[in-house]
Amino acid sequence: MRVLIVGGGVAGLAAAWELVKHGHEVRLFEASPVLGGQVRTFEVGGGRLEIFYHHLFRSDTNIVALIDELGLGPDLEWIPSQVGFFARGRHYPFVGAVDLLKFSDVSFPTRIRLGLAALYLRRYKHWQAYEGKRARDWILKWVGREGYDRVWGALLRAKFGAKSEDVSLVWFWGKVHLRFASRQGGLLAREQLGYLKGSFGRLIDTLVDRLRGRGAVLETSAPAARIVIEDDRAVGVALRQPDGSERIERGDVVLATVPSYAFVNLVPELDAEYRARLESVQYQWATVLVLSMDRALSPTYWLTVTDDDCPFVVAVEQTNFVSPERYGGNHVIYFSNYCDPGDPAADESADETFERYLPFIRRINPDFDPSWVREKWLFKDRAGQPVVDADYHTRIPAHRTPIPGLYLANTTQVYPEDRGQNYSIRMGERVAQLMMSDLGGHTAPLEPEAIAAAEAVGAGSR
Repeated sequence: MRVLIVGGGVAGLAAAWELVKHGHEVRLFEASPVLGGQVRTFEVGGGRLEIFYHHLFRSDTNIVALIDELGLGPDLEWIPSQVGFFARGRHYPFVGAVDLLKFSDVSFPTRIRLGLAALYLRRYKHWQAYEGKRARDWILKWVGREGYDRVWGALLRAKFGAKSEDVSLVWFWGKVHLRFASRQGGLLAREQLGYLKGSFGRLIDTLVDRLRGRGAVLETSAPAARIVIEDDRAVGVALRQPDGSERIERGDVVLATVPSYAFVNLVPELDAEYRARLESVQYQWATVLVLSMDRALSPTYWLTVTDDDCPFVVAVEQTNFVSPERYGGNHVIYFSNYCDPGDPAADESADETFERYLPFIRRINPDFDPSWVREKWLFKDRAGQPVVDADYHTRIPAHRTPIPGLYLANTTQVYPEDRGQNYSIRMGERVAQLMMSDLGGHTAPLEPEAIAAAEAVGAGSR
């Protein structure tokens, strides 16, 4: 069959790879000039760096398998991480369980409750029992008001803003449960995170080369204007041309890997129930300010900031994870923030954001001076984080849309896990299997488990 894919991010590329391996023809269209989505890279000091920070957890088995399949396995490094909290003017390392006992920003009983709650969530596997429940309520019950206000609630507020009190307990469980998977050897073990030498851009490049080597057509700067529906079936994609005209590409099946708000605009023929599911999902915008500097800001790779007045959630110092030598001797740091749609902060320039962040960067290091900064970049993603509220599981749109031949795969369907490279790859592979199962004509055995998992998406309350 001939498959048309709208969107050249990780999910679209993974689906394309699964399809070509089974002998199908693929044509993929990406609106931007480059492929890779959130994993696209830029140059710092002669090295490549992702526009949004990326690392792998030990539980990220799908992307590790793909890296191995593409021959990049020897270049995947597992590195002990340096993780910490910054609260009310103090750094707190959080490398192991002992560090929690030293976290004097909260009382000793609260520290014990935080540790026991985290240990419980790490071992608890029956996440379905948490559906319909709010993270806030569970944290208040088992950790208490102080632990909620000073630690976990502060993180929820920083990420989800006014929607933080409605965030699903399933989402919160996933964050804690999966994070501990990178601590091999028990609670006292140190976390190890994965990184691909030369950036994850190498994975994208290799995947693109292999796809084209198998005959796939991958077009960039090719924005879709609409999905072509004829006789109540998806039969093509209308691509917007520079002169305003449309070019129609036809195929047997269409897969869209775009955010839900964009998909609604591409397919006005969607029925009311499916459209309502799409429109019910809200996104938090994600922004990252990236600085290259002549020295380090702190000794920590991942520094979570819990002060409510701080305009960024986390400071991710890449060169406390991998060597500054990979970036021409530059020290590189990301400052990450999430904001509500329409927030004026999303329209700022890199210089404006830097000036707003400056007093808070100095909180982390009082010696910091703007003269340390060599370059600045600001990257934004309007679909950075779906808001997973307590009844989210009842509104997830299915991969199969109501229109025959039309499928959707985006981050709103990554559940119960959160968005990330690994789960986008897994989703792309699963939806490709689902499409092949529906249409037949495949030349190799399909995986029943992958098909069943894809079919379960959007099935409503479990």
